[in-house]
Amino acid sequence: MTQMTVIAASGAALPQEPFLGRHLIGGEWRESLSGKAFDRHSPAHGVLASRSALGGREDAEAAIRAARASFDSGIWSRTSSKTRATVLLKAADLIEANSERIALIETLESGKPITQARGEASGAADLWRYAASLARTMHGDSHNTLGPDMLGVVVKEPIGVVSIITPWNFPFWILGQKLPFALAAGCSCVVKPSEMTPSSTVIMGELLIEAGLPAGVVNIVLGYGPDVGGTMTTDAEVDMVTFTGSTAVGKAISAAASATLKKVALELGGKNPQVIFPDADMESAADAVTFGVYFNAGECCNSGSRIIVHEDVADDLITRVVALSRKVAFGDPLDPATQVGAIITPQHLGKIDTYVRDAEKAGAEVALGGARLSVPGLSGDFYQPTVVRGVTPGMAIAREEVFGPVLSVLTFRTIEEALALTNDAAYGLSAGVWSENVNTCLEFSRRAQAGTVWTNTWMDGFPELTFGGMKQSGQGRENGRYGLDEFLEVKTLVMRIGKTRTPWVRQG
Repeated sequence: MTQMTVIAASGAALPQEPFLGRHLIGGEWRESLSGKAFDRHSPAHGVLASRSALGGREDAEAAIRAARASFDSGIWSRTSSKTRATVLLKAADLIEANSERIALIETLESGKPITQARGEASGAADLWRYAASLARTMHGDSHNTLGPDMLGVVVKEPIGVVSIITPWNFPFWILGQKLPFALAAGCSCVVKPSEMTPSSTVIMGELLIEAGLPAGVVNIVLGYGPDVGGTMTTDAEVDMVTFTGSTAVGKAISAAASATLKKVALELGGKNPQVIFPDADMESAADAVTFGVYFNAGECCNSGSRIIVHEDVADDLITRVVALSRKVAFGDPLDPATQVGAIITPQHLGKIDTYVRDAEKAGAEVALGGARLSVPGLSGDFYQPTVVRGVTPGMAIAREEVFGPVLSVLTFRTIEEALALTNDAAYGLSAGVWSENVNTCLEFSRRAQAGTVWTNTWMDGFPELTFGGMKQSGQGRENGRYGLDEFLEVKTLVMRIGKTRTPWVRQG
């Protein structure tokens, strides 16, 4: 551990009182009908970070009814795109004005570094602004070539009431990939954040009220999946469910929603490879690999947790990554110098360690880390930066989401072998390729089965570029124009001009 960079407890002031979260239903803040609440303690500092109303089926049903009433009234669904865009832009300004408040509660609840949480809040504001631009530029099609007496028009309409279920690892950012696009389309929404990180979503509800969003258009219900999320996925008054989280839960949501044939959009897991060819810029590749596996403590669906490196340069790359890993600052999330914070729960930390132990038993070698990390002054849940080499394709650590700061290293000889290893996975969220040869990058990019392929970089993203996965990494897309389309129904209008229709029934 002495060979790693550890940031001890900073002594930063902690809140004296927890954040108090309530449901937002029909424009009103409410306690749960049961009167119950649930607590969230900081995984890094152990303090009580938030106390939230514990919703149940009746609370979720009330929120759905409020969303349905607001949608059917047309107060938002039939308003002008200018009106929608104006509210979204106000919301973006308010996000920026409240970014420090949002970042602090997200850091306390999730354990992520404060600097990262600040970046996510400011980045989310950009998502809201981009969605506002889509609201103003959304349009259908016209067909005036059907003959002199016919005109066809294809219009786009909001799909209706949308259930939005977000995860614990990027609660505010992922809300920004869903909610503003649904609102830009004209939908009404019911939002359930993870019970582990609920509070930044509650703050977003406050900001939307301040921005002038009509009551009932966005409703927030706090609580657990079986009661709240289960109701949101099965209720017949809900027209669509969008979910980000594990593949197992995504499958369960699809099955539950099938009874009412509501639309389902899923952004699920990934086992994302970075493939490094011998002619790659090794310095840049090593840095990107290090970033890709430790960003958000590896608790990221886009984590670059699996590298596939050419045998000729494998030792060099591993040496570089291990050296860089020792320099990455793990520790107190409230210290701005920290790059990697705490693991979300003790149970998840145990799961991460089990993957590493099982890989060792199967013959892999732990080149760095592979154990719990002790941070002076903190009793929270931290895991060491970990590099595992000698991994073979059949090992669980090579095929399943570890969701922690653990890098698996596999090797290859030919591009065909690299592609086979890349595509030999149940997931298909993202992939990366490193080579100075543009032909190598293009061939790999076109043949890799992944929703996003990065070339000579990792995890760069923009609101304009759509995001989503293939295979068991999900269905549907977020961000970009495709992200707006997810929340739209397409309707065709066929109009006859004049009294030109030929009667079908013979007369006389």
